[in-house]
Amino acid sequence: MLPFTALAAPTESRESLEWKQGESLPYLQFLPEGYDKDTKEPYPLVIFLHGAGERGTNLDLLKKHGPPMIAMKGHGLPFILAAPQCPAGRWWNPDEIIALTKHLAKILPVDAKRIHLTGISMGGFGTWACLAKEPDLYASGVPICGGGDPTQAKRIKDIPIWTFHGNKDQAVPVAKTEEMEKAILEAGGKKLLVTYYPEEGHESWIPAYADPALLAWMMVQHKK
Repeated sequence: MLPFTALAAPTESRESLEWKQGESLPYLQFLPEGYDKDTKEPYPLVIFLHGAGERGTNLDLLKKHGPPMIAMKGHGLPFILAAPQCPAGRWWNPDEIIALTKHLAKILPVDAKRIHLTGISMGGFGTWACLAKEPDLYASGVPICGGGDPTQAKRIKDIPIWTFHGNKDQAVPVAKTEEMEKAILEAGGKKLLVTYYPEEGHESWIPAYADPALLAWMMVQHKK
């Protein structure tokens, strides 16, 4: 059971950001029940990065997994959710995700101390990369079955991160998460949580997002 089922389903819209000349980033946006653009209590923001299979120009593909799927099943979410879509034939560019994050924080009533980033597979790699590129922007990161750059561990060691991986993943080896865990711990990180699923393959995001503790944990993380 997810922790937010008492809320109504969020309001969906399709948006696009021109983040630099000639480069646009389409995204799905979900606003929570009772959304008030003039609220005195700003909302948390969650950015979701999809995997390689959802690249292209069809935003409906983004509803297959993760928080967008939860939203489409009628579960209320107490945060603003944005799910951008990566063009076909390439990987996530951290600059575009950071640009989208800052754009949403500027045009919507977003709590700058509670901006969260999560992603699966290719989006897991994107999550690690964005955290390393701009570590002061995000209150938490949840990379699932992805991998990062261990040499950047000192930059991200103080960010609350909960990472997940299936031990039987044949698409992205579990060693990718293990090496990030090792590097962050050796850098002195004390805010890292790691969940390994002994019997899971690549789709470790299914049990991860189904665990009510995950979104609940994300919602209590905030920057000082």
